[in-house]
Order: sequence, then C-alpha cells, then structure tokens
Amino acid sequence: MASPAVLACYEQPSKAAAKLHFGVIGYGYWGPNVVRNLHSLKDCDLVAICDKDPGSLQGARQAYPGVELTTDCSELLTSPQVDAIAVVTPAWAHFELAKAALQNGKHVFVEKPFTSTAQQAEELIELASRKRLQIMVDHTFLFTGAVRKIRQLMDDGTLGDLYYYDSMRVNLGLFQHDINVAWDLAPHDLSIMDYLIAKKAEAVVATGEKHLNGHVDVAFITVYFPGNVIAHLNVNWLSPVKVRTTLIGGEKRMLVWNDLEADEKIKVYDRGVQVKNGRDIYDLLVSYRSGDMWAPKIEQTEALKVELEYFIDCIWKNRTPINDGCAGLRVVSMLEAVDESLQNKGMTVRL
Repeated sequence: MASPAVLACYEQPSKAAAKLHFGVIGYGYWGPNVVRNLHSLKDCDLVAICDKDPGSLQGARQAYPGVELTTDCSELLTSPQVDAIAVVTPAWAHFELAKAALQNGKHVFVEKPFTSTAQQAEELIELASRKRLQIMVDHTFLFTGAVRKIRQLMDDGTLGDLYYYDSMRVNLGLFQHDINVAWDLAPHDLSIMDYLIAKKAEAVVATGEKHLNGHVDVAFITVYFPGNVIAHLNVNWLSPVKVRTTLIGGEKRMLVWNDLEADEKIKVYDRGVQVKNGRDIYDLLVSYRSGDMWAPKIEQTEALKVELEYFIDCIWKNRTPINDGCAGLRVVSMLEAVDESLQNKGMTVRL
C-alpha cells in the first residue's frame, strides 16, 4: 500500500519542459469533465477529442475551438502526435480501446471499472509492462481531500486498528444498460477500501435483485479482509434520496464521512468500546468511551484535476501510480466475485 509520500508526488510540478499530448475518446457523461481538466493543465496539450456521436461533439467544438474533433477513434490511437489516451467510454469498450492505445505506444487513462473481466485487465497490465507504458484507472475518490484525510488518520494511528468499513451509496438512477449497479457504483468504495485497508480482500458475499431493466439495481455487498476487518456496501439505483455516507470504525476512534456535506465532510468521534476479561466469558466487563467529536479540515481541490496532474507527473518521472492497472485488476476481481455471489444468492466467493 502506497504511503502519503507517494501521493505527495502529484503535488510537485513536473520538471519536464515539454508538454504531454493527450487525446480523449468519449465525450458523453464523464468525458467533458476529463477534457475540461486536461485542457486546464499547464503540462498537458489536449490534441483531439473523439466521440462516435457527432452531436456530442457540438459542445466541444464551441468550448475548445483549437482542438481536433473526430468520430473515428483510430485517428487518435495511431496519431504520432498523441502521447496518451483517456478512455472515457462505456465499460464494455475499455479493453479494446486501451489495448489499441498501448499497442500504438500510448499511455492510458481508463475510466472505472478498468475492464469487464480480470483476464482482460491482466492482459493490459502485461502489455503495458512490455511496452514500458503507464496505465492509470480513474479511481477519482482516492484524490479527494476526504479520502486523503482518512488515510492520514489511519496512518498516524488516530483511529487505531481498523474494525469495519460501512458505506451507503444510493440514488434514483442513472440506470446503465451494459452493467449492473455493482459495476456502476461499487468501484468507488472498492477502490477506496483497496487503498485504505492494508491487506488484500479474502472473500465476497453479495445479494441483490433485478427490478426494471434486467440488471441488478439493488445490491448488498460484504467483503472480508484478514484480521477480522469487514466491509459492507449498499448500492442502489432505486433510492428516493441520494446518500453518500461511509462509517469507518477503529479500535480507538470512529469517523463518519458524508460526501454530500459542503463543509464538514468528515467527523471524527472519540468513542469506542473496551472489554476487560473476567474469570470466564460471563464475567467480561464492557465499558463505553464517549469523548469529543471534531471535524478535520479537508482540502477542497477538484479530485479529477489532482488525479490527472498526478498521472502526468508519474509518466514524466516513470513512477507507478497508486491507481495503476494492478489496482484496477483488484477491483475488477472483486466485482467478478460479486457477480458470482449474486448469481448464487449470496454464496461466499473466495478471492
């Protein structure tokens, strides 16, 4: 697991004089955000944007008059003027586009989830290694001030040994037609857990149901880690309200992260339970500690901008990103286990 010192590398300006030339494939829901941030970075030159729908490019034509627009992704994939490709398309297209980019000698930034299967992820990782190219998977939440602060609180011992990670990530829609709710929403929390929890997940249990379009739209996922650490995720496209709340419990302190809060996103509670042994199990003495609550200061920089700056810096300095292809593979492997468990009504799937 990377230390905060590794994360700090994206806070340092690139020493390279040249700019990295980017092409973006996909200008739908998330693509405009990627394009906007790449266009604003001083160490980046946004060369071209591709989307198969000409109508989607109309907004880009007005906003970025100097950027080449095309409906043919091969123009970007084979262009000698493009150093890196951002793949911001539906998940089913990630593998072929990322593979073609790597084969043509280009670094790759891929929207989550990384690929549709673990086998695809392994193939891309091997190809990038052979070509000496970088892969970054868009696990944007790792670069939020909230997750960085949580990692700091864990690293400095404020929370103590971790007990659990409990997250509710629900809203009404947006319904996807190529993936279920787990593949749509759970990658956020799975990538955060992969970053925060030092040990690799051991097993997954998942239950859920399909109600509208043939894909599971409500799911409850439990992930088991070594050392009695347990994680639970509630992901749902059918909630009447939008909720983005995570509870993290430690031996010393606990915290609540409400990502929809404007200011005090994280609240740390000096509360816990202590157990003292008696002569036998019936004499266990349980005491409760209830101390202060405080809200640490959280950096408000846009996570996607920080992430893309970090990616460019890692390319120039030949550093492996914390959210590299291997991190993407671990998340995809957990998602495959979720699917297998869902299909078998909550069967435990070992990782």
